[in-house]
Amino acid sequence: MTHSARLTNSFIGEWDLYVVTGGASWEWPEHSFERTCPVPTLQERADALALLGYALPDGAEWEWQELPSGVMDRVELLASVDVRPLGGAA
Repeated sequence: MTHSARLTNSFIGEWDLYVVTGGASWEWPEHSFERTCPVPTLQERADALALLGYALPDGAEWEWQELPSGVMDRVELLASVDVRPLGGAA
């Protein structure tokens, strides 16, 4: 079974990673990088996913989106990638 992992700088601007598991959003596993800059590296993201019990499938790539709220507002960024539970469990 795959889930979607998301990396975002929304809310107060700090980078957060969470895994959409299909349950209520307050139950999703999440990790805060507790910083606004720089963007977490690929390795930092992989390490955070492992702490949450997930891994990237071979060849998976993060896809980025801008989420503008207004022409003068800070742009929020969202990256997503499909992940699988560690150990390959379905």
